[in-house]
Amino acid sequence: MSRVHKDLRFTDIQKRTESIRVETGAGPVTCTVYRPSADAAAPAPVYVNFHGGGFVIARPQQDDHICRYIAATAGCVVINVDYAVAPQRPYPVPVTQAYDVTAWVAENGTANNWDGSRIAVGGHSAGANLTAAVCRTARDRGTFSPRLQIIDSAPLDQVADPAIKQSLIAKPLLTPQLMRVFTVAYVPDRADLAHPLVSPGLADDLAGLPPALVITAENDRLRDEGDAYAKALEAAGVPVTHRCFEGVDHYFTHTGPVPAGKEAIDLMATTLRTALTT
Repeated sequence: MSRVHKDLRFTDIQKRTESIRVETGAGPVTCTVYRPSADAAAPAPVYVNFHGGGFVIARPQQDDHICRYIAATAGCVVINVDYAVAPQRPYPVPVTQAYDVTAWVAENGTANNWDGSRIAVGGHSAGANLTAAVCRTARDRGTFSPRLQIIDSAPLDQVADPAIKQSLIAKPLLTPQLMRVFTVAYVPDRADLAHPLVSPGLADDLAGLPPALVITAENDRLRDEGDAYAKALEAAGVPVTHRCFEGVDHYFTHTGPVPAGKEAIDLMATTLRTALTT
């Protein structure tokens, strides 16, 4: 799941990175900071990224291609977060770390040469679930206000049996067995499965959340819940851009097909650029 197609690696885009360590209420978190080109206006706005991997794969570098492309194309600083994973660190640890890191980024812009008042947050698969949780927590606490949330191929309903989550193809990437393994590892207490920070798609109080870019994949078992979340956000008055990419499966932004993957990543970057600079 964490292999990136060779033609999606954007090898022509140089990497300008440094590592930072952020203290959170659930332990320290290492993050990689991607800087835009040297001629970008400073301080640049900032985007916080959460990688996928079913809440059990600790490999933020799988999003390196996306982070480099966004930094270069959107002209923003990108913070790629190496949050703790299950089963050693189950819910709520990743949610706590994701929120605390984002809050720290919003509050500490001046010292780090980014504009924390112009912030966005997004993620892929499990990272998109954490994105929804961060935005919900920020709204409820009245702390920072992301200008955009990117929800890419997210698991949003952890209560429903994965066996009822259908795909249009015979052998999709996500199998019910794999999805059950991820859920049991991440949420060992079944009483937490319906919590809105675990299953954002089941929440009925979505008003006041940040504008959203919701990306779904036609053949993904998670498509239906992503489509439903986009509609529910819109019904709650949240500005939503929703794109379902045809003929692709879960994690196509990493594994391809290349044309759809590039189009989706560019959609993320251009939507971010507009949200963060206007």
